[in-house]
Amino acid sequence: MFCHACIVERHQVLPTHWIQEWNGSFFERIGLKELGLVVQLGHTPGAACESMRPAKKKFTVIDVNGIHNVAVQFCECNSSITHRQQLMRVCWWPATVRDPSTCATIGVLRLFNNVSSLEKVSGFHFLHSLELLTYSDGLNPPANRRRAFMHIARQYRMMLPMKRAGRGHTESGVAGTAQGELALTCRVCPQPGKNIPDGWDRINWAEMPEDLRYKYFLTLAQDCNFRLINRDISTEARDPVIDDGLGYFCNREEYKKYIAAHVSEDEISTCSGFQAMFLANAKRGKGLRSTGVGGVTCACHNMWRPNGIGDLQNGERYCNMDFILFSALLNTIILYLILSYDIACQYSKKFWTRMGGLPETMHLDMSKVFVWFKMWGAGMTDGEDVEQNWDFTNGATGSTKMMGLGARHAFLESLFGFHNWMRTRLAWDLKEGRKHREAFESFTALIEGERPELIVSWKKWVRDWESEQHTEGVDSPFEMSKQVHTMKDIQLRLGQEELTQTGAGVEVARSHTSSTFITMGLEIEQSQRILTIDIKATADPTTLQELDFVKRKTALLKKITRFRNLQETYMPNVEKYMTPNQRQVWKDKTRGPEAIKLFMPSELGEEARGKACEKGLAAIEEEMREGELAEALEDLRQALRTRTRTSCFRHRNSTGQRALTRGQGVLRQISVRIHKSKLRYRYARNALVRLRGHRVWEKKYRALEEADEEEAERERLRDLGAIVEGGMAAAGVVAAGEGMHTMSWIWYQTDLEKSEMDLVKALRVEWCKAYAKTQRWHEDIVLVHHHFVAIQI
Repeated sequence: MFCHACIVERHQVLPTHWIQEWNGSFFERIGLKELGLVVQLGHTPGAACESMRPAKKKFTVIDVNGIHNVAVQFCECNSSITHRQQLMRVCWWPATVRDPSTCATIGVLRLFNNVSSLEKVSGFHFLHSLELLTYSDGLNPPANRRRAFMHIARQYRMMLPMKRAGRGHTESGVAGTAQGELALTCRVCPQPGKNIPDGWDRINWAEMPEDLRYKYFLTLAQDCNFRLINRDISTEARDPVIDDGLGYFCNREEYKKYIAAHVSEDEISTCSGFQAMFLANAKRGKGLRSTGVGGVTCACHNMWRPNGIGDLQNGERYCNMDFILFSALLNTIILYLILSYDIACQYSKKFWTRMGGLPETMHLDMSKVFVWFKMWGAGMTDGEDVEQNWDFTNGATGSTKMMGLGARHAFLESLFGFHNWMRTRLAWDLKEGRKHREAFESFTALIEGERPELIVSWKKWVRDWESEQHTEGVDSPFEMSKQVHTMKDIQLRLGQEELTQTGAGVEVARSHTSSTFITMGLEIEQSQRILTIDIKATADPTTLQELDFVKRKTALLKKITRFRNLQETYMPNVEKYMTPNQRQVWKDKTRGPEAIKLFMPSELGEEARGKACEKGLAAIEEEMREGELAEALEDLRQALRTRTRTSCFRHRNSTGQRALTRGQGVLRQISVRIHKSKLRYRYARNALVRLRGHRVWEKKYRALEEADEEEAERERLRDLGAIVEGGMAAAGVVAAGEGMHTMSWIWYQTDLEKSEMDLVKALRVEWCKAYAKTQRWHEDIVLVHHHFVAIQI
């Protein structure tokens, strides 16, 4: 509690505080202007000015706690100091250069810049929140200052990169700013005078040791975002781009000229592997100035490259991405260039040919052997990290969609700059690198205690594979070759045998072979099981789902009709040798397609099978059933591994109801896949029992119980936890501290020698992965530390 005079005196430099006055009944808000406070600019607080000039009566100051009406007086003692300068010296940013009546404090501009970049809050909602802080009852709202505030915010966003680039301390000033100079560059990317040795142009980089060479790699990733669209509103004349090409966007004028000259160029391939791109390119662009944005980042530390952003006029095309990429390489020292792109398989084919069509100033002056689309020594480089950048910007799509050209350009420049400003990695690298190294060393120590020769051979294998640059013929140590004898293998062998018999003069009078007939039957059975599961899993189907079920049933019924026609050839008079119950099912026409019995040879008795089936038909089904068993068991293993890792990731990284609900949906899909694999295994095993009887083969393919699945998944959880802690466990290897534990039969075969070999292979894969992770984290630490040491020197 202070008196009237003391309040005014204490707020000479705090004119935007809110004051509450006791009116006898309650505290009532009152402005400092009403109490008589006048802010005199150009002098020390409290000093009088002999030649003062009052500002406009409704002079408004926007601060973090609301919108204030302040009494202001300008100093006229020195005509060289403008009103704008006097306001800026007290950290008030004027909306206009001459005769300003609205200002925003530097504090509120910093706050708006942060919340608009992080939470994508629009200027309208931000200012509305300040209005509510001023008059929450809405009875006496302040004057509308939205347009003035947005002018100030845009000026501040343009000034900030200028300030960071030090343009105010150069003779050429803002006008002399070079292309891309306002962008914050990656600390790790090669930069002369910072992290490239003196005399770099005289060094033979090809002869430099590999453990030193990768420090100077320039690793880039490029991608497109089709959510950052922009409607064709306003005009370039009314809302121009002020800082064209000075920051993250490429030069608009040069870009437009190049795109216009290549408008008829073929689009990027729309093969099945790039359906997302095809759909984006196929979307209607009517009424849009831009259908998206293409960008280039440093793949090492995920920072946007200078001049590495450009608008897309008609989807993702080579001409757009070429110009954006080579713009991002302007004025850059490139010793080695590694490019990552989700369509690199096609983009790399005519890379150098297309470069010839670009302006000569953009051409790369380097040998082709120093440009790769895959490479070792890249640290923790993630070529898809650029997708995270798009996720950061996607929150602004609602605002930028309806912005004018210049406003959108300025906001996105600020957004990209904010992202780069927040990037730092050294502390994170040291923490993660230490964790992975400790786990790897513990893992290695366990293996060396028993089989030290394995570590030596595995390490050599990894180095040989990396040095060969993934050349064909060099097996990958990170993959475990599958030993499953699948149905495709059996079909191929049977087909080759039938072809050989035909060439030897054995008559094959039919257009379909016996193996094709059996294969058709197995495929129909699998389709029936999947359809039955899908129908039961959809408790209340929509009209669209019901239509899909009808189409699938129709297609299945056509396949069954073709199968019946072939069955008359390979199983003539089959109905004659059926049991009464089977004959009744055969004649039942009320069953749906998913419930129709096919009556393969395995479904008949042994005596009936010999009379009703063509010679050798049952033996073919027996082989095919064994292949189906092997495939189903391998699918079950893979699904169990997937569910285990998904569940662990969900519990470690997902928080909140939304994320957990989504994770539950993914787990439900995986559980359906497990159920399908179990049903397929059981059907195939039952058929094989009827064909072979109970013999030694059942030790390898046992009866699958629900408890077996649960035990197998518990083992995966124990093994996964052991791997994370550095224990010796992988794909069925017994975790440390579980000496009394036995593995579920799902994870091994009865052949003990082969089982041990499989475990060693699985152990090798896990060790190689841990070794690679440790190496990549070490490389990342070296890359970042190399920069900081260079800067300190």
